[in-house]
This record gives sequence, C-alpha cells and structure tokens, in this order.
Amino acid sequence: MADRAAPAVRLDVEATVGRARAGTLHTPHGSAATPCFMAVATLGGLKGVTASEAEALGQSVMLANTYHLALRPGAAGVLALGGLHAFAGWRGPMLTDSGGYQVFSLAAKRTLSEHGVDFRSHLDGSALTLTPESSIGTQRALGADIIMAFDECPPAAADRDHHRQTIARNDRWLARAVASWRGATLQLPGGGELPAPGWAQALYGIVQGGTHADLRAESAALCRAHDLPGYAIGGLAVGETASERNRVLDAVVPLLPVDRPRYLMGVGTPLDLVEAVARGVDQFDCVLPTRMGRHGIAYTDHGPLRLKRQEHASDRSPIDTDTPGPAARHSRGYLNHLLKSGEILGGTLLSLHNLAYYRRLMARMRAAIRLGRFAEFAERFRATYGDDSANDGNGAPSE
Repeated sequence: MADRAAPAVRLDVEATVGRARAGTLHTPHGSAATPCFMAVATLGGLKGVTASEAEALGQSVMLANTYHLALRPGAAGVLALGGLHAFAGWRGPMLTDSGGYQVFSLAAKRTLSEHGVDFRSHLDGSALTLTPESSIGTQRALGADIIMAFDECPPAAADRDHHRQTIARNDRWLARAVASWRGATLQLPGGGELPAPGWAQALYGIVQGGTHADLRAESAALCRAHDLPGYAIGGLAVGETASERNRVLDAVVPLLPVDRPRYLMGVGTPLDLVEAVARGVDQFDCVLPTRMGRHGIAYTDHGPLRLKRQEHASDRSPIDTDTPGPAARHSRGYLNHLLKSGEILGGTLLSLHNLAYYRRLMARMRAAIRLGRFAEFAERFRATYGDDSANDGNGAPSE
C-alpha cells in the first residue's frame, strides 16, 4: 500500500522536556519553528509595523480576521488583489480566525441561532451573517494556510449550562465546517462563489468549555473525532484568572493528539506564554505586542516597562540591552519624549521592540527545550518577570 501523502500543514516535534516541546510547523508558505508567536494583523496589516519590518525582526506567522475582512473589503475584494498573502504583502505562513471571537466581543451587535450568527456591522450597522459554511468559504477564498472552525466563544462568567449548550452546538457547527472545508465550492456571506486557493489549507477545531475540566474533555473528544490537522484551545482570554487558565491547560493539553499542533487562542503576556509552553502548547496569538506598544509599554524580562512615566524622561539607557531591533538605538528618554508628544514614531518603535522581544522569548524557549533545560528557564523567568498589571485584561485575539 502506498504511503499516505504528507498533509500540507504538519508539525514535526523534534524535542521535548516534560510537556514542553519544540519542533517545526510546515505550511505551503514556509515553515515556522515552534513554539511560535503569531502576530495579529486583523485587517491584513500589523498596526504601525510594515510587513518588511516584521520580516526583518524574524516574525514567522501572521494572523488576520475573517469577520473584519468579510466586512471590508470582502473576500472578493481581497481575491481581486491577489489573495490574502499578496494583499498583505506577507510571504510567510498565515492563519485566519473564523469570526468566532466576534460572537463574544460583539455580543450586543449579534443574534445567535442554530444557523449561524447575524451581526450588525460595527462600522455602519449593515447586516453580515456568518455560518460555519460561509466562514470556511471566506477563509478558503482569502487563502490562509491555516483556517479556523466557526464557533461560539462564551465569556468566562457564563454558567455551566451555557457552556454545555455551546459545546453541543459547536460540535454540530464543526461537522458543517468540516463538510464545507472538504467540499468543492465555497459558500460566502450573502451568497456567491469564489475559486479556492491553489494550495491545501489546514482546518483547526476549537476546544471550548470554560473552566470546567469535564466539559473541556468532552469538547476535546468531539473535536478529535474529526481527525483534523490541528487543534485550538479557545475561550481562555475572556476574563478568567491566570491560575484558572493554567488549570484548564493542565487538563486539556494531554487530551490533544501529540502529532498535531496545539494553538492557544488570544494569549498572551510573556509570562502567559512561558506557562503555556510548559504545558505543551505550540502556537499563540495576541494583540498585546502592538497594542501595548502604541500605549507606551515595552516588554522586558522584568515585566512591562511604562515609558510614559516621568522617571524615564532623562534616562539615557535603552529599553533592553538584550533585544536588538530598531528601538535599541534610542534612549528611554527619547522614547518618553516621543510618546508624550504624541508622535506616531514612539508607538511604532515600541511595537517593533515588543515583536522583537516576543520573537526572542520564543527562540529562547525553543533553545531551552532542545538543550533539555526548559524547567530551569521557566523557573528563572517566573522569578524575574515581575508585575504584569500594565496589560488590559488577558489580551484579545483580534485588534
């Protein structure tokens, strides 16, 4: 019997320490070393950072948002400009989320049913309906390497019965999404068909269930039944505490296939990433590097550095002597001046620094895993990282 063809997106796990693992994620648009942080480019562009600047920093994967791109310019508009990679000028791997996070974040502007979700556009109030089929159709037309199943992401405060009902509906939606993903035609919001990209795309299912370990286990089993190329853990950047999140990861990650990538959606701070890598997660995304950079906050091994504070006004030292990048040549005093003056350059430089810092953090974790010394790295990082109160919540998966 001939060997089964290798999937277009696959993970080679090359080293492990406890549950932490390092490897390579292969996609039609290149490979990414894992664990990896995926920069959030909601509308196809990183806020305040060009594609070439991100590439120069070593950014490997970029994430865009289905809901926002479906509203403007629409999948047909992106396709007319060459597809998402050409549209964004990004040559590496890309992931699109499904619009499921907006079911949570835009709860006041949507109506949820078995069919899907009817949104009122946050831009002009116009109608947009996303279903499991039209979300997949839009993502296939956009042409990302990795696409996500459309689901409901409940808030952390939702009661157990809400989570149970959500898991059941999400499973029915996942079956519809899988059928659409495997189908020959693409169903788009509002009707119409577009050609699929010329490469295979990997569909990830999403595990939900709040902070309830038994419901998470049920959701994981339902997702695994579809034998998908990858699996995501959703609903963990929606108001829960860090300790609650870590307990969920302790329970869920061992239930996911060891030979498939594991993606923790919308998380998070540098310390969040270290804790999740320790528990076996491979992929991450969060808006914090660019969002906090625009608000005058830089990440370091000692925690967030608030550069608008007066104490930095006459400081000649750089943000971080260990993180190279465009911000490294400037003093904290200069950055303080730019931020207080409202200069766009200030936010851009801090965003570049934060992306460079996150890239370097992931590289150090990969190296520690390969050397068999991740436990020591994680313990040292926990001891030195410090206060994380600069962050606006856990971080959201779209910006």
